[in-house]
Amino acid sequence: MNKQSLGILIAVVFIGVITLSKTNLTQQEISLEEMPEDEAKAMTEAVCITCHRFNTISGSVGHTHDGWQALIDSMIILPKEQNDIIVDYLATNYPTKPGTGPVLIPGPVNIKIKEWMAPTLGQRPHDPLAASDNTIWWTGQMKNRLGKVDPSTGEMHEFPLEVEDSGPHGLVEDKDGNIWFTAVSGDYIGMLNPITGGVNEYPVPDGTRGPHTPIFDQSGTLWFTLQSGHVGKFVPDTEEMIVTATPTSGTYPYGIQVNSVGVPWYVDFRGNRVGNINPETLKITEYELPHPDSRPRRIALTPDDVVWYTDYPRGYLGRFDPNTGNVQEWLSPGGSQSKPYGITSTGNIIWYSETSMRPNTLVRFDTETQQFQSWGIPSGGGIVRMMMTTADGDLVLACSGVNRVALVEIGT
Repeated sequence: MNKQSLGILIAVVFIGVITLSKTNLTQQEISLEEMPEDEAKAMTEAVCITCHRFNTISGSVGHTHDGWQALIDSMIILPKEQNDIIVDYLATNYPTKPGTGPVLIPGPVNIKIKEWMAPTLGQRPHDPLAASDNTIWWTGQMKNRLGKVDPSTGEMHEFPLEVEDSGPHGLVEDKDGNIWFTAVSGDYIGMLNPITGGVNEYPVPDGTRGPHTPIFDQSGTLWFTLQSGHVGKFVPDTEEMIVTATPTSGTYPYGIQVNSVGVPWYVDFRGNRVGNINPETLKITEYELPHPDSRPRRIALTPDDVVWYTDYPRGYLGRFDPNTGNVQEWLSPGGSQSKPYGITSTGNIIWYSETSMRPNTLVRFDTETQQFQSWGIPSGGGIVRMMMTTADGDLVLACSGVNRVALVEIGT
């Protein structure tokens, strides 16, 4: 095949019809064996780079053939022959890397994981929400929408956002059942009325950007982190928004939770620190973690108000005691390259995900016995970025890379 024909091939891949003028082959007549590697690569790149940088693939930990197929199925529907060529190319050139198989630790607890594919493909659910009416919500960041599923029926509904490229990220529910979310690309806080579908937008102040993770405190004040090195509060009744910079410059406030006395705690994904916010004065106090390479990404609190965090690049689960300043760490079962990410707590039990494992794992850590237990996520998980505890003590997950949300029913 000459360069002219290859150019035609790449161009028409985007509309799903492939015609090779020199050889007069239709797509249905093309097989992987007939295509040199560079042409299969060109087809793969032409499809994938419409949404991703190609180094997203080349820099990943890879997949099995079935894993690549499941990932593509969650993002796009391709004609069969084109699909087969691309999946074969990816599986051959980017197989699962050694050492990424899950480390599954048996233990005393049984769980059942139910998953639902989000209706719009490629939206990559980012954060989940266990709502008070038992529905599971998610932010469809890549397709500019919110969605929900009723686990009892499987019925799903999506809410496209009017503001283009909002980039919905985190979400929480207020006492009236409204769904609040952060628009990380649109630079606003949004409130969605789930009955009418109407959305109110509240822009973040000039000079700040990237509202990230939201959480309500006991009084109904919304606290949130921003990618610009700020944290903020928003009072829905008065629509007052105040944003303050962290004491250290160049920070990336990420996960945030509120403790039992109304004090917000957050983690800095760009530094080895955690911080808290005085809810009255907004004064921020930072606490340095002992290892200089620590980069805590998400945060959970146990009933004693101890801070737990996932140290994403180092592969550790961390514990910070606000009363003593003492820090303890446990290497995650998957090791230093496991990339622990989403985290939550049920009483004195910590749950979190290992996102570099194939499949992703759900990890349980008993803070009293200091024992781990872990399970593989059936769909693969594809980066479980966040999880949340339900009112019944179960879990909801956002399985971003495979376009799913999940309910984890926890037994004994």
